[in-house]
Amino acid sequence: MPGCELPVGTCLEMCPAAERARREKECRLHRFEVAPGCRGGRPRADPHRAVKEYSRPAAGKALPSPSQLRPPSVLLATVRYLASEVAERADASRTEVAAFVADRLRAVRLDLALQRAGDSEAAVVLEAAVAVLLAVVARLEPDAARGPADPVLLQAQVQEGIGSLRRCYAQGTGPHPRQAAFQGLFLLYNLGSVEALHEVLQLPAALRSCPALRMALAVDAAFREGNTARLFRLLRTLPYLQSCAVQCHVGHARRRALARLARALSTPKGQTLSLGFMVHLLALDGPEEARDLCQTHGLPLDGQERVVFLRGRYTEKGLPPVGACKVLVGSKLGGRTLEEVVMAEEEDEGGDRPKSRA
Repeated sequence: MPGCELPVGTCLEMCPAAERARREKECRLHRFEVAPGCRGGRPRADPHRAVKEYSRPAAGKALPSPSQLRPPSVLLATVRYLASEVAERADASRTEVAAFVADRLRAVRLDLALQRAGDSEAAVVLEAAVAVLLAVVARLEPDAARGPADPVLLQAQVQEGIGSLRRCYAQGTGPHPRQAAFQGLFLLYNLGSVEALHEVLQLPAALRSCPALRMALAVDAAFREGNTARLFRLLRTLPYLQSCAVQCHVGHARRRALARLARALSTPKGQTLSLGFMVHLLALDGPEEARDLCQTHGLPLDGQERVVFLRGRYTEKGLPPVGACKVLVGSKLGGRTLEEVVMAEEEDEGGDRPKSRA
């Protein structure tokens, strides 16, 4: 903020005491923040569970006092808490979890923007926040409707989070060991975007040469060229976070591939193709998903194992089905927790540091 000296946060809790008391009085605590054992009456806030909610800064309003702002170390601990204790909750729907996490991460970014913080420590917080948000959005059910978590608003939050991180990279000198991986996430989340590709190609050559960014560029090229076999072969090899970032494009890629097959194979009498081949080609979760994909696009089945390409039968209605993406996304956690993935070193992401010239 030009013309004013930014403070340094001094609040050492995930939610300032004043906000906890106010929201408790107004009965605006989320159930994730309520102290265990509350029975009847007004719910009480648990200081170890309450997380500062996002509040849009009003025009002309004074900056929050340092006691209302959490320093980077507390912000990082807050993100870790959201990853380990909230994102993994089994007693809540994924839409409820995503809505809560997205709001609290937005507050994390705002606290960071309203105080003085070093570029390196700010980048670590923003990286963790982007990673958690990508994961909770990817975990939403394929048919999640507008509810506690609006998919459109969540996508905007992901773009905002990635944008904040990339501005942090651009403004500082680093070092940012995970920059290649997160620049790659930016490209994968915006797969096929000319603007995103142009921005990535403007990055320093040393950064573009890192494995994580080279892989993202290869995936983007395969997607742009319509090279289905290469695209899904690459998608199978992506690490978990990169797979979360690209998941929103999988349905469109499968539809484009199915349309090409229909144009190439459709005849008046019909030509059949093994569903097993489609499962392999499109990295589907199994024959049942292949059958659903074909029937959604008007293609009849020959028994349970083959699809029939009849001329004039292929149709596209509505958005393409995304599916659960267990093969391409869910299976890649490999027994790790989300917190472990979020806080992983760059080597685990294929994001080797760019080598400086001697």
